[in-house]
Amino acid sequence: MTDAVMEHVRSSIVEGSMAPGEWYSVYRLADELAISRSPVRDALLRLEEIGVIRFAKNRGFQLVPTTPEDVAQIFSIRSALEVPAAGRASLSRTPEQADQIAALRTAMDTAAAETDEKVFFERDQDLHAVILTAAGMNRAREMVNKLRVSTRMLGASTSHGLRTLEDISREHEPIITAVVGGDPHAARDAMERHLAATGSLLVQQALNRSGDERDAALLWSQLTDGYFEETSIASAPPNDPI
Repeated sequence: MTDAVMEHVRSSIVEGSMAPGEWYSVYRLADELAISRSPVRDALLRLEEIGVIRFAKNRGFQLVPTTPEDVAQIFSIRSALEVPAAGRASLSRTPEQADQIAALRTAMDTAAAETDEKVFFERDQDLHAVILTAAGMNRAREMVNKLRVSTRMLGASTSHGLRTLEDISREHEPIITAVVGGDPHAARDAMERHLAATGSLLVQQALNRSGDERDAALLWSQLTDGYFEETSIASAPPNDPI
């Protein structure tokens, strides 16, 4: 039931019925969902832990808006963890994990074709988790999952008008090919390009939502300096979907 409450909040954010800056009541949310306050409070405490909401005494809770700085930090952390993990996974993954990676790619393609965003991003998260597991980085896997929940809970998704699910699925092709094929250099490069492409688009989205007129590409470069190579986006072929 706690997970159901979290999913309700996420859906409300994506649909626009809940927005940053507004105050919401735990009691009203429980009444709206026709459940007791205990699972609602448990869900909200979990969301507070990952930085999605904040409580205020006698006022209720607010959504924490996603800023470009937040996005850049999240993807810089992910890059520090997932880029070396991709390279290591290409050398240490088992045949079973290679099969699992291939199966997840097929599942993502199916969900994309059916425009099932919920299932698509669940399989996307599973794919990244398997790569981290194959690299022997279980603690990093837990950290990345929490960071992904933070961005998803705040409705930050590049599938909303920036690129299609099919685009995102195709972007995983070079990662999967390199990891399954045992090419650590290509695996690291492909993972970095994927994270940089996603993060930079989310920075643009965060700027658009707030009416901030700063240059997204320049801001991304400044905020992630030292974490991403300058060529991780610029070197993409002109028709490469990002």
